Amino acid sequence: MSLVVGAIVEGVVTGITHFGAFVQLANGETGLVHISEVADTYVKDINEHLNKKDKVMVKILSVDGNGKIGLSIKQAAPNAGRGHHSRGSRLSFEDKLSKFLKDSDERLQDLRRNTESKRGGRGSSYKANM
Repeated sequence: MSLVVGAIVEGVVTGITHFGAFVQLANGETGLVHISEVADTYVKDINEHLNKKDKVMVKILSVDGNGKIGLSIKQAAPNAGRGHHSRGSRLSFEDKLSKFLKDSDERLQDLRRNTESKRGGRGSSYKANM
């Protein structure tokens, strides 16, 4: 079976990393689904969407000369390719805005937590010496 860019095939998740998941295809070759190609929404933790040994449908995005295969789960979905009118289109503008603000607040809180821990937290000795 030769790999054709644009084809939708079935595969099995063989490994999960923080940047994506490795999927073994029917012909035995393994490709990578980047974390941005797992779902239509923001994926913070890929383990919330995939597990090892999950059977998934993937679209072949690219095959390079070195044998690297780029895959997408979200583009293999039946309603993919309809632009912005996919699953989330039934939400009102207010609901979408509310969801965006909630996600944005969560990301800012994570960023602040990470930044404060690197700077020594609030009230560091730097401010005391000023």
